[in-house]
Amino acid sequence: MTTPVDTSYATGLALQSASQSKGSSNLGQEDFLTLLTTQLQNQDPFQPMENGEFLAQMAQFSTVSGIEQLNTTLSGIGEGMGSFRTATAASLIGRSVLVPGTLARADASGSVHGAATLADPAEAVVVTYSNSVTGQLLHSQTLGAQQAGQVGFGWDEVPSSLVSSRVPIRVSVTATSADASVPLSPSVYARVLSVGTSADGQSTMLEVEDQGSVPADTITSFR
Repeated sequence: MTTPVDTSYATGLALQSASQSKGSSNLGQEDFLTLLTTQLQNQDPFQPMENGEFLAQMAQFSTVSGIEQLNTTLSGIGEGMGSFRTATAASLIGRSVLVPGTLARADASGSVHGAATLADPAEAVVVTYSNSVTGQLLHSQTLGAQQAGQVGFGWDEVPSSLVSSRVPIRVSVTATSADASVPLSPSVYARVLSVGTSADGQSTMLEVEDQGSVPADTITSFR
């Protein structure tokens, strides 16, 4: 009489053989089929594998296979989205985006624009524009009372000499109230020179004039 082989022992041998052949503890679809075949070949004929057990293992195999295919698909989608983001960001080249900074250059129409964020209401907001090279005060404007939040500002009559030479203009913003004057950190519209990716290849980066590299996903406004 033939003695049935212990299926757990046979399965263990097949598992060890599959792992050694791949030089890794990670098993794939072929290894799963090898294990299942080994179980079927070495099962006890007096206590064969129940249909439910067989179907359960096949369902597990299908799940593993589906997950692997899903991971491959998502990886491909991620790579495609990265290319799409870069192509979309490339449309900003030559346009101006709002970025944190104090240096701005007049655009072709002779304007400088930006914004500052107020943490609290202010009785007035003072914006000054000066030549970043000589320090000469070029223009000053006082905005009226402002509520907390983002406050936009702009100078539409930049001298033509500064427009043609594209000399950087330094912007300073101060919020005033009865108690004190508080300097603010402005954001200015600056021109996008080129588009690239970060060192790890995960982010799309914009090379912005006078501001350096800026993550594209931080841009909230452009002109």
